[in-house]
Amino acid sequence: MIKILIADDHSIVREGLKQIVAESAEMAVRGEAVNGQQVLELVHKADFDLILLDIGMPGRGGIDTLKQLKIIKPEIPVLILSMYPEDQYAIRAIKAGASGYLTKESAPEELIGAIEKVAQGGKYVSARLAEKLVENLGEDTENPDHAMLSDREYQVMIMIATGKTVKEVGDELSLSVKTISTNRTRALKKLRMKNNAEFTYYAIKQGLVD
Repeated sequence: MIKILIADDHSIVREGLKQIVAESAEMAVRGEAVNGQQVLELVHKADFDLILLDIGMPGRGGIDTLKQLKIIKPEIPVLILSMYPEDQYAIRAIKAGASGYLTKESAPEELIGAIEKVAQGGKYVSARLAEKLVENLGEDTENPDHAMLSDREYQVMIMIATGKTVKEVGDELSLSVKTISTNRTRALKKLRMKNNAEFTYYAIKQGLVD
C-alpha cells in the first residue's frame, strides 16, 4: 500500500485527488496539508511513501518546502502536481529534488501511473520535459538570465508578468506587500530591467507565459 500525503491549499483539489487515488487498491491518502509548514510537521508525525506537492501554496512556497523535505526526509519521493505549465517551474522543481512533475490538467490515469513509478524509486516527467532537461544539462547550453533568480524572485516575476499587481501577488502567496516589492526589486535588478512591462516582455519571449 502506497501511503500518500497530499499538499494543496484548495480543498476541491484535495477531494478530487482523493477520489482518483481511491480508485486504486494499491494506494491510499493518509494525510492532507494546506501549506508547506503543515507538510513539514506531518512528515515528522507519520510515515508516508510519497508526497503529492503543489507549488503555489501560500506562505512557504512549494519549491522551498521541497528543499526542506530533501533535507529532513530525503527518502520520501515528492511528485509535484501544479497548475503552472512545465516551462515555468518543472526544471527548478526537478533540480530541487522532485521525483516528477505533472500539471493539474493531466489525466487521472497519468497521475496514477506517475505515483506508481515514483513510489518505486523512478522518475516521472513528460517526453517534452525530458527533452528540456537534456537540453538544460548540455555543457554548451547557456543558462537563461532568469536562472540567476531565487525561487521566490522567479515566482514573483512570473506572477507579475501575467498581469498581477504586487498586492494581488502578496494576497495569493499570503506574504506582505513589502516582501513582494523587495523580491520584485531584486529580480528587476538582476535582470537589468526597469519595470513590470519588461518582466512581461521577457517572460513571453522566453516562453514562460502565454
